[in-house]
Formats: sequence, C-alpha cells, structure tokens
Amino acid sequence: MAARILHRLRHALAGEGGREEPAGGGGGEAEDCPESSELEDDTEGLSTRLSGTLSFTSHEDEEEEEEGDGASEELEEPPQAPGAAAGTEDGEWVSAAERPGGSLLTRQLQELWRRSRGSLAPQRLLFEVTSASVVSERSSKYVLYTIYLIRSGQFDKAPATIARRYSDFEQLNRRLRCRFSCDMASVAFPRKRLRRNFTAETIAKRSRAFEQFLSHLHSIDEIRRSPEFLEFFFLPDLQAAQRLTCTGMYREALATWANAYRLQDRLGVCNSGRFLLTLAGLAVCHQELDQLSEAHGCCEQALQLLEAQGSHPLLGPFLQAHVHLAWKVGKDKRHSEARLQDLREAGLPLQQQPSLKECLIKEPLE
Repeated sequence: MAARILHRLRHALAGEGGREEPAGGGGGEAEDCPESSELEDDTEGLSTRLSGTLSFTSHEDEEEEEEGDGASEELEEPPQAPGAAAGTEDGEWVSAAERPGGSLLTRQLQELWRRSRGSLAPQRLLFEVTSASVVSERSSKYVLYTIYLIRSGQFDKAPATIARRYSDFEQLNRRLRCRFSCDMASVAFPRKRLRRNFTAETIAKRSRAFEQFLSHLHSIDEIRRSPEFLEFFFLPDLQAAQRLTCTGMYREALATWANAYRLQDRLGVCNSGRFLLTLAGLAVCHQELDQLSEAHGCCEQALQLLEAQGSHPLLGPFLQAHVHLAWKVGKDKRHSEARLQDLREAGLPLQQQPSLKECLIKEPLE
C-alpha cells in the first residue's frame, strides 16, 4: 500500500514538472519525495531489529494470532490446585496434555496430580521420648522414660503420655516374642547393660531405641491390634484411675481417666470394653465434681457405642445415669427412657442393676 502511494505521488509530481520546470534543474528530482527514502530506511532498520520477515496483516489475522499466543502460554502453566481458579470445580479444568502439542511430561505430571487428589495420606502414630529421669527408691534405682503418642501432622494441647522403665519394655518384648515369634524376628530391642546405665549417653541411645521399637511394633498389623501391645499403654492408667476413684480422689482420678481416654483414641480402640469403662470413669468423676454437663456428654458417647447392643452389662447403668443427668441439665431424655422400657419388657431386672459407680469399682482390671 505504501509503495502504491509513493508511485502515484511520483507520477503526479512528474506531470507537474513537465508543465513547470523547477528552478534547481536536475537536483530537484532527488528532493521530490524525501519521505520515500526515510520510509525505506525505517523499513530496513525495523527488519534488521526483528531479524525476520516483516508482514502486514488484517485485523482478523491479528485476533487469530493473539488467540494462538494465548493457547501457547496456557500450555506452559502448571495445573492449578482445586479451588485456585474462580468458578472452577474439582476435576473440571481442561488438561493441557489433552490439547494438541501437550508434552509427555505434562501428561505424566497431571496423571500423578489426579491420583494424589483422590487419595489421603494415612495418619502415622509417632512415639517420642520427651524426657527421662533417674528415680531412686529404697532398694532400687531406675530410669523412667516419658513418651508422647502423637498423630503425625497434628499438635496436641493435651497429648497422650505414658511413663515406663526399662523393665516394662523388656516385659512387653518378651511377651510379644512368645506370641509373635516370626513377626518379632526383625524387631530390634536394646540389650540390658550391667554398667553405665545412668549415663547421659546410655539414656539418650535407649530413648531413640525405644522410639524405634514402638514404631516398628505399631507398623505390624497383628501386633498393633494385640491386647499385649495395647494394654502396655493404657492398662496401668486404668488401674491407677480405678484405685483413685475407689478412694474418693476424684480430681486426680479424672486426670488419669482422661489420659487413658486419649491413649485409646490414639491407638484406635474406641469401641472396646476398656473404652466403655473409661467413659464410665469419666462420667462418675465429672458427676462427683459437680460437672454435670461433662458427665452427661460421656454417657451420651457411651450410649452411641452401645446403640446396636441390647445385653451389655453397662447398658442399663449408662441409661439410668443418662436419664438422671439429662433431667439435671435440662436435656432430652425420652430416647433413653424408651430404651429402659424396652429392657424392662425384655425381662431385665433394672431395680437390681448396680449403679455406674458400683460397676466401675467392681470391674476387675488385670
């Protein structure tokens, strides 16, 4: 287009020059169109700077090129996390690998992304020795190790804790090797030493060894579910809490029942008979300390676990305690009353049923 305009302008000036001779003679022809030389110089300079072919396109062609550039930029973007893009639901974004030109690496990354979105990493239970103290008694001296049970990726304001000595770990190791000899063949246990048991170096090494020992045991399914392994953690607390409850030390007993509750929760045994007994201990201590709402909540949790059972020895005592506490705190008690009526019609002598506290005191814990 620019060349045509220059050509027409040149012809027009030449026609005028035929009728009127310029004063400067032949030198005026060079100045007829100074813009021509400037345009040529600019075109050459621009072509040199671009290092390519300079072309003129229409407006429609420019829009197509802009769309193409946008697509190429989009291919370079990594996949967004769910909810990162406004208005995009899970799984609805278009994969860059499905477009023409998607690279193999992009496909592999997005396949891994899809798989990771549909799976949750399993929670691990961590065992951490937080302190070790040397205890001297009348005729013995030993190291007491305090261990926290922590779910990975979480922070516990009130963590589940145990305090055990070397002989406790040794007894657990011996019992498990008698029952699970094949599984225990690969489990390492620190040997007993005759000297230097109370040095900082020995205590530190044993602390790490006990952490690894418990973690290894917990990783084996059969051992993790065995009563020998589970009771190593919470049975001493249950026994201590029962003794404190029997002697009327309800505040101290409450703290011990609460720790036993957390231990069973971390170990994943919240549907066992021991856990129901723990809820009974919590309910009794809360009630004795005039914490009626907390006691009512413990009874409700126990009754939810007993929902499908009709003959558990703690069902009647929990129902009676729940009805009484619900009346005290102004909660609905009709469902528990209906279940008690069902038990009466089934022939259960509720008048002769012991109270929740009596069941708790009489329960043998060995």
